Amino acid sequence: MQFTLLILILLPLFEVYLMIKIGSVIGAFNTISITIFTAVLGMYFVKQQGLSTLRSVLENLRADKNSISEILHGFCLVIAAFLLILPGFITDFFGFLLLVPYSRDWFLKNFIPKKEEDVNIIEINPEEIEEHDRYK
Repeated sequence: MQFTLLILILLPLFEVYLMIKIGSVIGAFNTISITIFTAVLGMYFVKQQGLSTLRSVLENLRADKNSISEILHGFCLVIAAFLLILPGFITDFFGFLLLVPYSRDWFLKNFIPKKEEDVNIIEINPEEIEEHDRYK
């Protein structure tokens, strides 16, 4: 909770500071143009990859395969879209990182905990119950 609050306070401050610094070098109009351009470009790529991820999930569901990986990739694309919509260079950087499949795989491997297999397995041997033994 404290980490999230710290991010919510510090990230916009760093974004504003970086935008002011970049704006003083390249100009305010260029800074705003780059911010809008990265948002539009990012949303285009999110749409393309999101549709391919959705197709992959549907194909796996039709084939009765596990599609958890594709669903997690889709969730990463939702986060990427959110980060790309937010104005700023830091959020755009992380949004574009989540668009790259290799960095998405790294993110999912390192930040999403793996479900450990259940070690409490009970094996049973079913036996047939005769009709007359059922009501005793």
